[in-house]
Amino acid sequence: MSHLYDPTTQYYTGEYPKQKQPAPGVQAKMTPVPDCGEKSYVGSGRLKDRKALVTGGDSGIGRAAAIAYAREGADVAINYLPAEEEDAQQVKALIEECGRKAVLLPGDLSDESFARSLVHKAREALGGLDILALVAGKQTAIPEIKDLTSEQFQQTFAVNVFALFWITQEAIPLLPKGASIITTSSIQAYQPSPHLLDYAATKAAILNYSRGLAKQVAEKGIRVNIVAPGPIWTALQISGGQTQDKIPQFGQQTPMKRPANRQSWHRCMSIWQARNPVTLPQKCTACAAGTFRLTHEVD
Repeated sequence: MSHLYDPTTQYYTGEYPKQKQPAPGVQAKMTPVPDCGEKSYVGSGRLKDRKALVTGGDSGIGRAAAIAYAREGADVAINYLPAEEEDAQQVKALIEECGRKAVLLPGDLSDESFARSLVHKAREALGGLDILALVAGKQTAIPEIKDLTSEQFQQTFAVNVFALFWITQEAIPLLPKGASIITTSSIQAYQPSPHLLDYAATKAAILNYSRGLAKQVAEKGIRVNIVAPGPIWTALQISGGQTQDKIPQFGQQTPMKRPANRQSWHRCMSIWQARNPVTLPQKCTACAAGTFRLTHEVD
């Protein structure tokens, strides 16, 4: 008989202490430290010998994806900023504990030259490439538009949108049939917050870019799927992604009164990579701790 868990109490539901780190933030120094499935995720070999590149793979959703892929049998390369080395080393150890190859590729995705080279570095180090999980993102809360600089607006688009374009443009000619790309949009694409104008705009752009790309590469046997998370407790939030007054109640606006958890994304991200494109067409899935789960085909 299976044991049922109450999703309203299974995960942390308390207040978060106010805390601030310089961007990009280090997950290991957060309170509480986010749970990315380090102790809970159990794989079943559905990605045996696959080769994955995960951007933002040191922390948050990217870390959860990297852990899931390794425990499902994939070799994994992760990209992150040099300031996130402490988190990245932890992920490397977790991947290697699974008997899989871990490749660390630090660098700034807003640099076009680096972003394009990342594809080739990962492919060479892994001996192939058939999974792209593009998770890295920049988020900085600015309550008033008068304080939003052109520099920040451009930098947010460079990391969140242009890097996505550079990486996919470079990778698609190299990806085999059956390869899969996952991009990361957000609930902000549907329900933008007033203090995240630039970030929300990039997430809407990612949604449309990915839907168009899915149509373009389907005939090549490549799938493109999109995840659109709701509030999730990550280093983005404490390194400028939220104003300090919003941190204590973070995620409590959802029906379950807590942020979404990365375990939900473990399942959809690993299953999407394993399924045959005939049985799983291009989709977007959004989830926010009970707010909604929307899954639609990219038609």
